[in-house]
Amino acid sequence: MKLILAVDAIKPPLTGIGRYTWELAKHYTQPPLALDEVRFFSAGRWVEDPASLLLPPVTQPRRRKSLLPRMPAGLRRWKMQRQMRGHVFHSPNYFLPETMESGIVTVHDLSVFKYPETHPVERLRHFERSFASTLKRAAHLVTDSEAIRSEVVEYFGWPRDKVTAIKLGVPAEYHPRPHTELAIDLSEYGLTPGAYALCVSTLEPRKRVDRLVSAYSTLPSALRESYPLVLAGSKGWLSDTLQAQIARGQNEGWLHYLGFVPEPILPALYAGARAFLYPSVYEGFGLPVLEALASGVPTLTSNCSSLPEVAGGAAWLVEPDNDEALREGIERVLTDQPWRNNAVALGRSVAAAHSWQQCATETLALCKRFA
Repeated sequence: MKLILAVDAIKPPLTGIGRYTWELAKHYTQPPLALDEVRFFSAGRWVEDPASLLLPPVTQPRRRKSLLPRMPAGLRRWKMQRQMRGHVFHSPNYFLPETMESGIVTVHDLSVFKYPETHPVERLRHFERSFASTLKRAAHLVTDSEAIRSEVVEYFGWPRDKVTAIKLGVPAEYHPRPHTELAIDLSEYGLTPGAYALCVSTLEPRKRVDRLVSAYSTLPSALRESYPLVLAGSKGWLSDTLQAQIARGQNEGWLHYLGFVPEPILPALYAGARAFLYPSVYEGFGLPVLEALASGVPTLTSNCSSLPEVAGGAAWLVEPDNDEALREGIERVLTDQPWRNNAVALGRSVAAAHSWQQCATETLALCKRFA
């Protein structure tokens, strides 16, 4: 099989879709999957090595303007279509390029359609311009969970046998670690292993971090002092009110906002947490929940969208917009030791059933059906 994988989502820092794309690209070029005929495509050009997309940009000397005439757009399109002929094309990031007549597309979630108010205007316009065309040309759709598979079938009227759910994975770096091993890494952030609650999330409306901060502020002061809330993640969008909440919590001493945390530090940050809190109202999969379970951390998450499916019965589930239920759940996850002990063991078992190699293997098997 000749395969083309779109790698436009691979860029530092890796987001959820970027991580997914990178793991597919990596496994397709390494044993045991190692394909002989796989090419990588991004923004209208071929990419020799996807790893190069993770390197910092290098300032190149300015080149002289070529005196040769540029190839007409129509000719460039024809040439690209000719090079792609005979390949199976997989886009892991919603859209097929205009040069592709058909292909496999991963649809991670329908938040743009279900919660448009939580997205930047530019993203909404991009979907308005291009997504209908992608659906017309797509031969098959992939989702990250059965929950989103059912949504796609219902929302777009797609036949169920033309949509396949393939679970995501968790890197081996996410595992329980002794506190002595974590002390140095966490000390750089002023944190003590086992003495904080953690949320890793971009600060955007559907993640409900504002609800989390509000609920945490109502916990008994002694509990907040013993286990301050740590937020890790970029500022995102539509978060001005949340930023003010965060500032108040920091001034009162029970909240620490770390901002973006480099990926190599995240496994230690997870493993050092007393609890992981992720009350997002909508997720296509919810990788942070799986990473927390793999790290042996008692976890609270929402009872909606794909999150119960990913948690597999190992997390405390709450209605994210029910402030009292959220507050009670946080307190339970922090203090109920019998539940915590059981949750750690069950969570590690759930996470062990997910791997990126399995995700890549199942995705590749699907692509071979269209070769």
